[in-house]
Amino acid sequence: MTDRPQTLASSPIKPDSSRVMLGIGLKLISVVVFVAMSSFIKSTDGIPAGQLVFFRSFFAIFPIMIFLAYQGELVSGFKTDRPFGHMWRGLIGVVSMSLTFYGLTKLPLPESIAIGYASPLLIVMLSALVLKETVRLYRWSAVMIGLVGVMIILWPRLTVFTDPSAFADEEALGALATLGSAFMAAGAMLMVRTLVKTEKSATIVIYFSLTSSVLALASIPFGWAWPSPTDWAFLIGAGVAGGIGQVLLTECYRHADMSIIAPFEYSSLILGVGVGYLFFGDVPTPAMLVGGAIVVGAGIFIIYREHRLGLERTRARKVSTPQG
Repeated sequence: MTDRPQTLASSPIKPDSSRVMLGIGLKLISVVVFVAMSSFIKSTDGIPAGQLVFFRSFFAIFPIMIFLAYQGELVSGFKTDRPFGHMWRGLIGVVSMSLTFYGLTKLPLPESIAIGYASPLLIVMLSALVLKETVRLYRWSAVMIGLVGVMIILWPRLTVFTDPSAFADEEALGALATLGSAFMAAGAMLMVRTLVKTEKSATIVIYFSLTSSVLALASIPFGWAWPSPTDWAFLIGAGVAGGIGQVLLTECYRHADMSIIAPFEYSSLILGVGVGYLFFGDVPTPAMLVGGAIVVGAGIFIIYREHRLGLERTRARKVSTPQG
């Protein structure tokens, strides 16, 4: 998938079960919308990756700004003390999105989605190596197992290491590009972790959409194609779907805790398999199914461990807080 989305706003989560179900429902709808966005991108014919990034970013601005205006955060969302931080986050995000879209146009849809699941695993690794966060044996083990799953998916495509002529194989290049996008997306999320310390989520999202739109224009000298009427519809649809998906994602986290919502992200693989088969004739390979199952299992375990650690930290704070 693309660079992992940042929620636009935050508010206290109500533990009411009906609100939790609403949050899960909104998450599932956002998954459908993001898979539709990826399908629109995949359906375009001969559109360069930089141009795809521009349309995805520019037309996403409109539903996001409508939502922020409804929330009363449109004006305050533009206030920032870290313009260069947003610029760097935008640059890394654009590279990630470009690689993702290139991979989408070369690989079966479910395979591209499954390889993209490497990003949360890489975030754990980079958090330990770059941010010096404490990552214990359980999570390291899950990361290693998850990366084995990614390699199982990739291995049939990675003939480039045994046959130099395979660099002409577009599917092999698409697999490498998708894995590269997962690395870049993980790096972008580390930057978001530093930005959220001083910046509103709305500000991060607005500036990412704006900077990625502007940066994508730099790809014009490398060749843009004039879209057909059908491609225009797909390109605009991809951008609008991306913005709507972002809004839905924002709203789902208002109603339920992230540890409850996050595992439903993996439903995109099931949906991707169905959409890929029905609309693109993509038949899942055994390697994709086995590797995807391993990656999903590792990701869910990491989410579970984060949830358990969060509960332990909460209990520790309660014990250490003086009573009376």
